[in-house]
Amino acid sequence: MTFNAPAPVLRRLTQAQYVNAVHDLLGEDLLVSRPMEPDVPLNGSISVGAASTSLSPRGVEQYEALAYDLAEQLLRNDTRRARVLTCAPTATVDATCAESFVRATGRRLWRRALTTAETTALVTLAGNAATTLNDFHRGLEFALAAMLQSPHFIFRTELAEPAVGAEPARFSLYSLAGRLAFFLWNSPPDDALLAAAEDGSLGTDEGLRAQVARLSASPRLARGLRAFVTEWLGLQRLDAVSKDPMVFTSFSSDVPAAAREETLSLAEHLALTRDVDFRQFVTTRETFVNRRLASIYNVRAPSELRPDGFGLVTLPEGSPRRGLLGHVSILALAAHPTSTSPTLRGKFIREALLCNEIPMPPVNVNTALPEPSPSLRTMRERLQRHQADPTCASCHALLDPIGLALEHFNGIGTWRPNDQGAPIDASGSLDRVTYSDAIGLTQALHDAPGFPRCITTRLYRFAYGRHESDGEEAEIGRLSQDFAYGGYRLRRLMSSIATSAAFRRADGGTP
Repeated sequence: MTFNAPAPVLRRLTQAQYVNAVHDLLGEDLLVSRPMEPDVPLNGSISVGAASTSLSPRGVEQYEALAYDLAEQLLRNDTRRARVLTCAPTATVDATCAESFVRATGRRLWRRALTTAETTALVTLAGNAATTLNDFHRGLEFALAAMLQSPHFIFRTELAEPAVGAEPARFSLYSLAGRLAFFLWNSPPDDALLAAAEDGSLGTDEGLRAQVARLSASPRLARGLRAFVTEWLGLQRLDAVSKDPMVFTSFSSDVPAAAREETLSLAEHLALTRDVDFRQFVTTRETFVNRRLASIYNVRAPSELRPDGFGLVTLPEGSPRRGLLGHVSILALAAHPTSTSPTLRGKFIREALLCNEIPMPPVNVNTALPEPSPSLRTMRERLQRHQADPTCASCHALLDPIGLALEHFNGIGTWRPNDQGAPIDASGSLDRVTYSDAIGLTQALHDAPGFPRCITTRLYRFAYGRHESDGEEAEIGRLSQDFAYGGYRLRRLMSSIATSAAFRRADGGTP
């Protein structure tokens, strides 16, 4: 029987994955301070973009400089070197000791065992450099730098094994180990996961479940969760957020980073620490603030703070702020530099939280709103005038009623009682469910069937590194039902995806 394997999938490590790999495999005390090729999102997804980008000539130079810098940090320090070099060289050129280092370190960096030819080439490189520099350890730096700038480290290769009979093609066990680790940990496989791939136990249902349970119990699971939430909500875009300081006087350069940490901390708290219904992400009164965010929210800073200055607070019962839609991160992202934007906020809810597809505005359409005037004081009034244009009405009718529920929060998330001195009407409806204010919107979103289905879809894309095909809708539906059956616990959903038969298939199909 002829086996036509799917084309190998190459995904470049994201910047976060590169840093995690260095720290997990070589030591957390290494500084990854040099620039590297930037992440390139595709349709807003960094993980999908990673499978569609290569390296620029400048990027090649950056990875080379970074590789030599890391090799020097590791191998010119006695304490650090002892972590990766278990033998003592007997001469300037010691092929046996060099081979021991290359095989052990290469296996971890390249996420598989090295071939004899690969090992020989690296040992030879180390020996030649050691001869020239008259230093065994300096010679190893060249071998390590070669491994760090190799495509085998910078790119994730996912290869299929030949199908057996009528069985579908499956990923090789080394590839499966990488898929699991980068999904759950946003980092490469550790020694135990590589060993499970080598001895074949990862290829059994029992062995796979055992490894997923082990990975899910690790503190590193928080990194995988944070990477997912960052991508899902587009929090990486906070780095580029700017606000007019004349309009938003309380906004400063440290706000975006604090806003991102608040949202990620809450997601981790609900999904991992408490392991509760993740729909509470949009309705909870709990959140994490530092002193800067506490001043924006007009709440007392918590007395017990983490080392990074954040602490858990519960907003007052009468607070108009609830969950994700009350966070500075979302309210500032979905706004303009000088004003709010109900349209952008409604678009965020539709696309990120409900997975609705919103068409682009028609070419050459005028998207500018009428300027404030005595007859058009509030944003609602200006948008209603704008919708008089029939080319604008259809999309705005889908977005604006949702975004207007958040009009009490200005362009950086501070609550305000009115707009231009006029009362704010925050009422509206979400798919025929009416509400009177932002809290009503959060409850309507919590109860919307499309919300947990969208979370499932977004997590599926993150795990697979691509958008789903039409044939995978059934698998997403199955996972969504399991998500609901398990009480909408995100930790369980992550495990369900990782242990599914579909996750092991290399043909893009479903069972």
